[in-house]
Amino acid sequence: MNRFLLLIVTTISLTIGSAANSAAMDWKAHWIWQAKDGPANTWVAFRKEFEMNEVPEKVLANISTDTKYWLWINGEMVLFEGGLARGPHRDGTYYDEVELQPFLKPGKNSLAILVWYWGKTAKTHEDSGKGGLVFSADLGETVLQSDRSWMLKVHPAYDPKSKGLNRSANRPNAMDVKFDARKAMGDWSGKAWYSADYSMDESWKPATEKGVPPAMPWGKLVKRPIPHWNDRGLTDYESLRIGKKKITLPYKNEGKKPVTIFAKLPKNKQITPYLKVNSNGGRTIKIGTDNSWNLINAQYTTKHGVQSFETYSWMSGHAVKYTVPPGVEVQDLQYRWTGLGSITGTFQCSDPFFERLWSMAANTLYICSRDCYMDCPDRERGLWIGDVADQTGAVFYTLGEPGRLLLKKGIDNTIAYQNSDIIQGLAPGFGNYRGKSSELTAQSLQYIDQGIWRYYFNTGDKATLANAYPSVLAYLKLWNMEPSGLPEIRKGYASWVDWGTNPDKKPVEVCWYYIALDAAKKMAMELDKPDDIGWYDERIQSIAANFDKIYWRDGYYGSQGAVKDERVSALAILNGLADPSKYSALLENVLTTEYNASPHMEWIVEEAIMLAGDHAAGLKRMRERYQSQVDDKDLTTLCEKFGKKRGTPNHAWNAPNYVLSRYIAGIAADEVAWKSYHVLPNLAHLTAVKQVVPSVQGDISVDIKLSDKNYTMHLISPAGTKAVVGIPKASIATTVIMVNGSTIWENGTFVDNVSGISWNGESSEHLKFDVASGTWTFTAKAD
Repeated sequence: MNRFLLLIVTTISLTIGSAANSAAMDWKAHWIWQAKDGPANTWVAFRKEFEMNEVPEKVLANISTDTKYWLWINGEMVLFEGGLARGPHRDGTYYDEVELQPFLKPGKNSLAILVWYWGKTAKTHEDSGKGGLVFSADLGETVLQSDRSWMLKVHPAYDPKSKGLNRSANRPNAMDVKFDARKAMGDWSGKAWYSADYSMDESWKPATEKGVPPAMPWGKLVKRPIPHWNDRGLTDYESLRIGKKKITLPYKNEGKKPVTIFAKLPKNKQITPYLKVNSNGGRTIKIGTDNSWNLINAQYTTKHGVQSFETYSWMSGHAVKYTVPPGVEVQDLQYRWTGLGSITGTFQCSDPFFERLWSMAANTLYICSRDCYMDCPDRERGLWIGDVADQTGAVFYTLGEPGRLLLKKGIDNTIAYQNSDIIQGLAPGFGNYRGKSSELTAQSLQYIDQGIWRYYFNTGDKATLANAYPSVLAYLKLWNMEPSGLPEIRKGYASWVDWGTNPDKKPVEVCWYYIALDAAKKMAMELDKPDDIGWYDERIQSIAANFDKIYWRDGYYGSQGAVKDERVSALAILNGLADPSKYSALLENVLTTEYNASPHMEWIVEEAIMLAGDHAAGLKRMRERYQSQVDDKDLTTLCEKFGKKRGTPNHAWNAPNYVLSRYIAGIAADEVAWKSYHVLPNLAHLTAVKQVVPSVQGDISVDIKLSDKNYTMHLISPAGTKAVVGIPKASIATTVIMVNGSTIWENGTFVDNVSGISWNGESSEHLKFDVASGTWTFTAKAD
């Protein structure tokens, strides 16, 4: 596609997608900051007092900052960490909508905002080059707007040279916090700062007005597309220890050397640590986590007396480490757990191994979700779209609406930051990776199907699909076809397909290209683009006609002379290139014998085994691959790699929960937006499975129990949906099936006995019924 034409198409799509967000706000408020533009890693305190005769029933504030902010009214915290990493598109910034009404009162009111300007472009943040705050709230009688009447002060206790500022662009945008309490400003944001107890001295200056939105460099303001963080408040740790010895508080370091207190968390979380100490001035307490990959730390230097501190730059781990110098008395240690929404899906089963594995995978997904879906919450925090593609399937079994909205945001960000016709691997702030385009061709192709298409199929959000589709078509047209009838291989910045061993790269990318073509064809059909379908069909048919000729090796798929790679055969099953007549050979020769895949593609191998019909073998492989991690009681998340060198202990591309939910519990959508779905369990050795799926139509609840002669399934199906329910033949030799106590099937014959239940047919694996929405209990009995 012509680059200029694509730019026009993309701009129009973005305008349509964000029009409701930006047009609704007629900004009169000013962007404000200190006179100079930064500098980077600056914390600025803002104050504003105002009078109200009465408080309206609703007071919405619209707030935008570069970059993060914390908001108090009348000494009460309204919002902990507002703002999003910048970059809805190249010329825009997100703004928040915040309800203020519960915190306001007639008479004098006081507003305090602390803004942290990062000042660094990397990963998922594009720096504007200027710190800033813009605020507008309709108070009923008047509108409170940011302008030169607001007072500000650069917070002197925060060190702008704290470690982390000069890290490479391949590391997190956020940085360490170094706070010197001897330079602190007292209770400037609390209940005292607007009373006679707090004096605003000459160090507070009137704000400098920097322009009215859409003033550059912040550009057009786009409403935050995801909810504010779920703030659980400060809470106690599970336990505290020094070395192997448990301690209780208060604790005073009476020794001559610093001691490290390990504060145990119930599981790996996104947290901000808190402390309360009694100390002389000038003692430095270091704060980090037990995660060796964690790059965000904090350092607190004490003043004299009793004092408390919470580091606002979040970090992750299974435990927090407080290194306490001699003479300091620790009176309290707590943490604040924040994150996007919560884990609303559940999975339980009769095998504790798989139940714990599902939970670890769910927590991995959750800890890799915040401003964007991340590859990991420690080393990078990057929106690598191949990692997001791995996450996408799991999202619909694990997270509710916030998780779906974060996927939409990721798709919109990726399309907005494409490089000409290239769908890049990272967005928005890191279009170049090590001086090159961030395109990883295999990941970009995977994202078209498992990211963009799967998002649409599970939500029905056609506007997001329409916005992405022109970029999908343009990207797929970058590939040339070889005389063999297969696509040439494109080179991104690296020909990377997986962390694992012995990757057979060319057929892996051919398979991903075929999968992407099929997904794009489905998009064209949904969006009524008949002129594009012929082009897709031509390439799909060419690859299908020639793939076996080039890559079938008498029992498996792969390149001539290459090490046998199970990933190629797995992808051939997923994309339909492998004829079912070859499944038995693939299972025997490669899928159950070769172990080259890393977690990035391991779940695909397990899915292929189950698609090939051997669910027991799929569970066996899953157990073998994840056994050491599940057995490690110190882990509550899943790691980047298998083996002894595990990499980060919480990496996004682990998706066994998707495989367990879709193929063992057997729950999956059959129609866009879960209007129809199926429950076709394959229990293998399990005797009980219980699952809640937070679908876009509402929660689907399935509870299955199996004994020697009885099989029961309790189903709660949301209103407006229809389901196909299957009784698995492998689980029970059924002679009678009842629903809610009435017989519907007996000795091979359907009995039309229950309204809302009809016969769907029989497959090699299930006896199937069409089921209307409602609450149903199926009971199958054997003689």
